[in-house]
Amino acid sequence: MKRVFAVVTLAVIAVWGSAGAELPLGLPPIPWPEGQRPSEEKIALGDKLFHDTRFSTTGMVSCATCHMADRAFTDGPMSVSQGINALTGTRNAPTVVNSVYFETMFWDGRSPSLADQALHPFVNPVEMGLPDHEPILEIVRSDAEYTAAFASVFAKSGEQITMDEVTEAIAAFESIQVTGNSPFDQWYFQDAATLSEQQERGFNLFINEGRCVSCHRIEETQAVFTDNRFHNIGVGVNAIQDDIPELAGAFIAADATLEEVDIKVLTDARSSELGRFAVTHSFDGIGAFKTPTLRNIAATAPYMHDGSIQTLREVVVHYNNGGVTNEGDPVNDFLSGGIRPLNLSEEQIDELVAFMEALTSPEYQELADASASSGTSSSGTSGGGR
Repeated sequence: MKRVFAVVTLAVIAVWGSAGAELPLGLPPIPWPEGQRPSEEKIALGDKLFHDTRFSTTGMVSCATCHMADRAFTDGPMSVSQGINALTGTRNAPTVVNSVYFETMFWDGRSPSLADQALHPFVNPVEMGLPDHEPILEIVRSDAEYTAAFASVFAKSGEQITMDEVTEAIAAFESIQVTGNSPFDQWYFQDAATLSEQQERGFNLFINEGRCVSCHRIEETQAVFTDNRFHNIGVGVNAIQDDIPELAGAFIAADATLEEVDIKVLTDARSSELGRFAVTHSFDGIGAFKTPTLRNIAATAPYMHDGSIQTLREVVVHYNNGGVTNEGDPVNDFLSGGIRPLNLSEEQIDELVAFMEALTSPEYQELADASASSGTSSSGTSGGGR
């Protein structure tokens, strides 16, 4: 039994389709912020804003710089994103695809929504570098195309246009980037013969010995492949273990605003590894990062919050070793309880990887194939927004 438990332009909208199109197989209903799908005009406005490089100090960086439609809305194969003046942050750019299902945004969950998330990169010094949001408002209040669009979509003009409308439109564009209908979806939800025997064995490992499904959830009628929670899986934090008391103490003493946290975690590599703790100041968040979706995972290498693992096989090996890069390495004191050695064989590791490759939607199959051929997704040998 399979069910073991109960963009560059508006052409990107083809990822799902126009209003009234059927939701892709395997996805739950979309939790639209306004209770219904945004209008095509609002989506088009969000598309324009998403791709506008004028919203950076150099005039060369937009949201799409790190979230490219032809790379599944990531900037792979870069490990961490590059902003103005070739400055780099500390986090790997997560995909925008299916992000409408996330309950929090950024790897540490410091933002509660797509619209709120859109505010921060504009004013981060290593992303778009603006001193504040006023330069954006000056553009959208004076540019003829923008003024017409905001008047049509929001019935607002001049100083009535605020960042609330700007980010709402960007979120509308992002919210329609959803994909499903992968070989897994066809097999699991429609009983189609779309998985190989190796991939079927990988699925059984995924829900049993591998314990992957504990965090990358599959439900009876849909699968988002995330629990929307935060876990310390031994990536990054192992390297700062001796510094945690100092770093954590400094964060608590600073009592930083979320905007200050946003800047700190992208500009200071050591503080970045504190993970969820930087937001909550709760010690169970030390080194914990949000569970990413596994949909299209074969197309979005490299992996983890810091892009430090290059291939899916290396990811599985990391878990197989119990949350360390090399078998026998010491684990960090805050490692999540579910992370322990899996004792999978080399063949079983290959089966798990093969299953994850079956989570690729048709829109990104060519990209996943290219990643595999270049050695940046599934290949590798045993051993190893933000």
